[in-house]
Amino acid sequence: MKIEQIYTGCLAQGAYYITSAGEAAIIDPLREISPYLERLERDKVKLKYIFETHFHADFVSGHVDLSKKTGAEIVYGPTAKPEFKSVTAEDGQEFKIGKVTIKVLHTPGHTMESSCYLLKDENGNDTALFSGDTLFLGDVGRPDLAQKAASMTQEELAGLLYESLYKKILPLNDSITVYPAHGAGSACGKNMMKETVDSLGNQKKVNYALNQPDKASFVKAVTDGLLPPPGYFGMNVAMNKKGYESFDKVLNKGMRELTAEEFEAAAEETGALILDSRHDNDFYNAFIPQSVNISLTGDFAPWVGALIADVNQQILLVTEPGKEEETVTRLARVGFDNQLGHLKGGIQAWIEAGKETDSVNRISAGEFAAEFKKGISKILDVRKESEYAAEHIDESNNKPLAYINDWIKDIDPKEHFYIHCAGGYRSMMAASILQARGYRNFTEIRGGMDAIKNTELPLTDFACQNKVLN
Repeated sequence: MKIEQIYTGCLAQGAYYITSAGEAAIIDPLREISPYLERLERDKVKLKYIFETHFHADFVSGHVDLSKKTGAEIVYGPTAKPEFKSVTAEDGQEFKIGKVTIKVLHTPGHTMESSCYLLKDENGNDTALFSGDTLFLGDVGRPDLAQKAASMTQEELAGLLYESLYKKILPLNDSITVYPAHGAGSACGKNMMKETVDSLGNQKKVNYALNQPDKASFVKAVTDGLLPPPGYFGMNVAMNKKGYESFDKVLNKGMRELTAEEFEAAAEETGALILDSRHDNDFYNAFIPQSVNISLTGDFAPWVGALIADVNQQILLVTEPGKEEETVTRLARVGFDNQLGHLKGGIQAWIEAGKETDSVNRISAGEFAAEFKKGISKILDVRKESEYAAEHIDESNNKPLAYINDWIKDIDPKEHFYIHCAGGYRSMMAASILQARGYRNFTEIRGGMDAIKNTELPLTDFACQNKVLN
């Protein structure tokens, strides 16, 4: 028996590949399936089952494409009603993969169909728990995403989650290895550990949700402090439930090369969003007017989902040469399939064609410190609330990037302001969106808070961010 965790940092997502005696199973695969097909070929094994822990909200699973390519059955837990051929398992039902067995544990709460998969080894011993979004390391799945579909409140769903965890998961052996669907950075939880594998016994000790004195305390603890889910979550759930266009077709569309003239014509004819995935240090100096910058160097796909939100949005791509396929793939992971192509030769081709470019007014932290006037200069800090609470510039205002579509309308276009984040990644995203919507009376600060700390600007007293988050 072999278990391999296939972890994707951009999405903080774990898929799992299990083999035994010539057969294999994959749990929660990502949209692009070539890595799984390559493993199956390498190991000379047949994929028997594709297990889905639930209808994912934060990414589009590769289950449909993978089943078509391999003939493997797609398995969901009880109550799931996908609109494609699959197996809806019963609670406690067992599936054989070679010499090992996977048992379905129906664990509603995060969603109604949510299920964990308990792996039993060749001797029938409980060995590993693939816990999906029911149990994370340090946290549990948020109970607010399925409210509408379940016709329940988040408190009622949290109550179901309590029953699932305390009656089905906690009684299992401490020695069992827990393999969650997500780790730190995912929007599916609020307090996840950076580790991606742990023993159930240790989670019983350190996970706040597993140490509540009663159900009421659990409900209060897991619902407290939940941030609004990103706008694309519901659309991803629909794609995972109904099916989707094959990844191969999406890749072919996104990899379509457009000359500068063709790109310009497509933008004018379709009104497509121009998405530029280059590094902020490259973007700010020259980009196609109205472009939005979300760089591949960070959490690209989740930010696309949070800021663009509508997966049906038509998109034209500008990338660093050689990064076209990666950009298309990472967009498809979160359901942004409506890609019209990319600029052949990148921004340099646009410039050589004599086309107009735009730029962002960016200055160094030192220049900012020299310009800063206490009581006069207006500063927007686009970091998360917890980062801002830990330490910030005196008199700055916190406007988290994730909510820019809400606060942008409150900006006075006549009043100059400075904008920064932690290192420049998020503030350049904000700057590009601001300019695309007609706001130009601002200055972005290169290097963000990391660079500002090295100046003499007045900062609040530092508070440990972990304490702030808790």
